[in-house]
Amino acid sequence: MSDFIPISKPHFSGLEEQYVLDAVRSGWVSSLGKYIEEFEARFAAYCGTKYALTTSNGTTGLHLALATAGIGPGDEVIVPGLTFVATANAVSYTGAKPVMVDVQSDTLCICPDAVQAAITSRTKAIIPVHLYGHPAAMDEINALAAEHSLFIIEDAAEAHGAEYKGRRVGGLGLAGVFSFYGNKIMTTGEGGMITTNDANFHARAVFLRDQAMSKERRYWHEAIGFNYRITNMQAALGVAQMTILDEMVARRAEILEAYRKVIHTSDAMRLNFRAPWAKSANWMICLEVDAFDAQSRGEFMSRLARRGIDTRPYFCPMTSLPMYQGTTPPVAAKKSVTGLNLPTYHSLTDAEIARVGAAVNEELAQLFPQKAALKSRVAV
Repeated sequence: MSDFIPISKPHFSGLEEQYVLDAVRSGWVSSLGKYIEEFEARFAAYCGTKYALTTSNGTTGLHLALATAGIGPGDEVIVPGLTFVATANAVSYTGAKPVMVDVQSDTLCICPDAVQAAITSRTKAIIPVHLYGHPAAMDEINALAAEHSLFIIEDAAEAHGAEYKGRRVGGLGLAGVFSFYGNKIMTTGEGGMITTNDANFHARAVFLRDQAMSKERRYWHEAIGFNYRITNMQAALGVAQMTILDEMVARRAEILEAYRKVIHTSDAMRLNFRAPWAKSANWMICLEVDAFDAQSRGEFMSRLARRGIDTRPYFCPMTSLPMYQGTTPPVAAKKSVTGLNLPTYHSLTDAEIARVGAAVNEELAQLFPQKAALKSRVAV
């Protein structure tokens, strides 16, 4: 339908076509070229880190970061129980075991107390995910890591420009990993980035990313490496996107405030939480309704779809998936069925936001005609 409002779509500055065409005309279309170096330098500066390394996507970035840190069979890596599956899969790629723990009910990020309870002699790393763009409680996580000599790999795939106590995410652990998939705040189509302040880590990551080829002897490979490189054309797109990244982050904050003005909220029906110490990137506008169960949320989303409004559910708990079967932590279990995402993208107009808000209010009123139904039924 012509008036369909999608969940997401990219925003371009006008420079993207120019830069990509320049990359094509230069002949440097693969994993070498000036745009790769410029993209890495600009992104490192943006995150306040010494180094940045492009990767083919966020998932390979996570795997490469873990492999660079030496994570392997017999090791355990603590991850949040509510996140995109790539976080756990990257751990599994190394042969290590992902250990899923609960999340905080407000930030939706990994719970430090749950992390502490899950640490064993085999634990080697923690992956805090800055879910939906809100930073995790990094002071507490870093304190646990220091106490137990653990690596911290930030999964910042959804959090470009987010800040923790005035510092941008990506430089708050050993390494940070970002995604530039098409629905992210900035995009290169597919692509990712690892950020770090550790020179040795950066050098090792570059080595492994490029098939572990010796710098002294061509086609001599000193370890099992990976081809996790980005192309110069994608990097050209990324350089152009960097020129408007702050603008895109700021626009998402405006969109959230516009939604707050049109959607009826209460203690039992909430939009994105923001901790006082945080600047969220607001990757996705989140709506949580305590009265939802899987069936009623599905019906609500179907009703919005019939009105031309796209939505998406929160991620499934990792422990509900066949390959990671286990006991689902209680907060992750509840949030996974009571939360969903509303349309969130740069060009979303105030009129479209008003239309979404009116539809949300009307459909919730029809689904739950008794206001008491929206009262919180489970304390989390």
